[in-house]
Amino acid sequence: MRVAIMGAMPEEIEPILQRVGSYETVEYVQNRYFTCNYGRHTLVIAYSKIGKVFSTLTATTLIEKFGAEVLLFSGVAGGINPELAIGDLIVATKLCQHDLDITAFGHPYGYVPEGAVFIESDAALRRRAVEVARSMGIVLKEGVIATGDQFVASPERKAWIEKTFHADALEMEGTSVAVVCDALEIPFLILRAISDTADMDAGFDFDAFLESSAQISADFIVKMVEQL
Repeated sequence: MRVAIMGAMPEEIEPILQRVGSYETVEYVQNRYFTCNYGRHTLVIAYSKIGKVFSTLTATTLIEKFGAEVLLFSGVAGGINPELAIGDLIVATKLCQHDLDITAFGHPYGYVPEGAVFIESDAALRRRAVEVARSMGIVLKEGVIATGDQFVASPERKAWIEKTFHADALEMEGTSVAVVCDALEIPFLILRAISDTADMDAGFDFDAFLESSAQISADFIVKMVEQL
């Protein structure tokens, strides 16, 4: 099987590249894609750069150019559900765009005509993720992940997103990846490790938590690949 593994930042895929060892680098559309054989699978690993536009481009390339048959996203997110703590793992049951707003035309937040507010991730992959978590002896939470082209630091904005979309976590790429995979009928899983939480102030050091949280997510994704 050709499996795509995607992150947004180098820090999110570096632990995976370390685990797979040797790989080839392909430069394409102003990005780098890392290919290798791992067990029974051929992996194509890439980071998109931050945001919905770059992640859309990268997800499409992984599928259309490299022939990915399944896509696994590994990365970090901000937790807005008070039950989430730094380092917790959450897999998206469904995803939405919290910054998409054409309510002036009578539509709900996150909706565009011929689209949907929420996109559901692959149920079979979520079940596999639960099995992997059980085998690793860790807790995997499931919930709604909201995506937007902004790093949300405002407590008021976080509270609005949680109330409006019943969201559990925030990030900047997942829903755009979901849109691509859904349109191209590619099973996908969006996994995030919590790197910051709703009760942290805007002056906290994000980089201090990025590396450890990205490592947690990457370790889980590699285990997922081994179980596919």
